[in-house]
Amino acid sequence: MTRLACAAGLAMAAALLAPLAASAQMRVEALGLTLSATPAAASDYLFRGISQTRNRPGAQLTVEALHDSGFYLGVFASNVAFAGSNARQELDLLAGYRFEALAIAWDLGGVVYSYPGYDRPAGGYRFDYAEAVLKASRSLDAVTLLGTAAVSPDFFGQSGLGVYVEGGADVALPLGLTASGRLGYQWIEREPRFGTPDYLTWSASLSRELAAGVTLAVGYYGTDIGRGRCSGGQKICDDRVMLTLSRRF
Repeated sequence: MTRLACAAGLAMAAALLAPLAASAQMRVEALGLTLSATPAAASDYLFRGISQTRNRPGAQLTVEALHDSGFYLGVFASNVAFAGSNARQELDLLAGYRFEALAIAWDLGGVVYSYPGYDRPAGGYRFDYAEAVLKASRSLDAVTLLGTAAVSPDFFGQSGLGVYVEGGADVALPLGLTASGRLGYQWIEREPRFGTPDYLTWSASLSRELAAGVTLAVGYYGTDIGRGRCSGGQKICDDRVMLTLSRRF
């Protein structure tokens, strides 16, 4: 099956799944909680510009419980495929606090990344890791400015200190379109273990809400990592166009 056909199949699955997942949305007034679920299907799963599925389609689900105080808990799940490993799933646990100060919306939290079912070979490196993450955004009419900073004491593959910073903007356009741009940089202490040098990543995309609340996003994503410096010559760091269908319930 071609990559395009796989993406189309996943997109159709997401569209069919959407009405079923509607029941997952719930407001628990007694506890001051809002529960939400966001299924998504994409032609790839990129994390900071690098494919986590070896250039194959990805299917994801994010579930979140947000308290009126601003505290939240969440779970993110996706398929993955890393060369030379049996890792097939990613399961992330998220927690944090959202608040507003100085006319800026802040999100201070953390993420624990895990890969259930992965059997680390003798002499291999651990995949699981944790990050502290700070996000900020400010809306100015049709433009929303965004920033992210993330720090991990021992990044993916036991590659030591990892630091990531990103800036970007979302711009509301006519016809219900939103244009988005992001520019980020990832520092990695032990580059050979991670498989790439420190690198720059960028993206530009357009998104629009379609019928039944489904959002379609089309974007171009890239890094400055040359093929010969990407995890033994893999194509997972190459520039690419990616399609994503998602719906928040």
